[in-house]
Amino acid sequence: MTNIRRASAIGAAVTATACAAIALAPAAAAAQPAAQRAAAAPKAAAAAKYNGACGGGYSVVNSAQIGTKGTVFLTYSSATGKNCVVTVRTTPGKAVHMTASLGFASPTTTVSDTGYYTTYAGPVYLDARGLCVTWRGEISGEVAGKNGTNCGSLAANRR
Repeated sequence: MTNIRRASAIGAAVTATACAAIALAPAAAAAQPAAQRAAAAPKAAAAAKYNGACGGGYSVVNSAQIGTKGTVFLTYSSATGKNCVVTVRTTPGKAVHMTASLGFASPTTTVSDTGYYTTYAGPVYLDARGLCVTWRGEISGEVAGKNGTNCGSLAANRR
C-alpha cells in the first residue's frame, strides 16, 4: 500500500505542477506575443493634418494618406459649390516635388499645382457641382488619391 500512496502523492504533485504551469502559461503567452508584436510592428507615421489652405468655408470631405510622407485632402464649400485639393507633408522640410490635382471626366477638366515645396502643394479649385471628381496628391514620387468620388447631386445646376 505504501507504493500506491507514493504513486498517488507523486501523481498529485505532477498534477499540481501541471495545473500551475497551465494556469501561468496564458499570462506568459499573452504577455510575450504582445511584447513581440509591439517590437516588430512598424511604427505608423502620424497623418498630416489639414492646414486650412483652401480658405474659410471649406470642409474636408475626403482624404488619402500618401505613404508616410503626407496626406492629400479633398475639401468642399457649399457656399461656393467648389471643391479644393491640397497635399500636405507630414514633416515639412527641404523642398521636394509635390502635386495637388483635381478634375472630372466630362467634359475633361483638370487643375493642378506642381512644383517643389517645403510644406504643401495647392490649393487647386474646381466647380464640380453635379459631377464626380478625381483627385490626387504626390510627394516625392509617391501618389495617393481617388477616381470618381464625392459625386454631387446630378440635379445641381452648374454656374
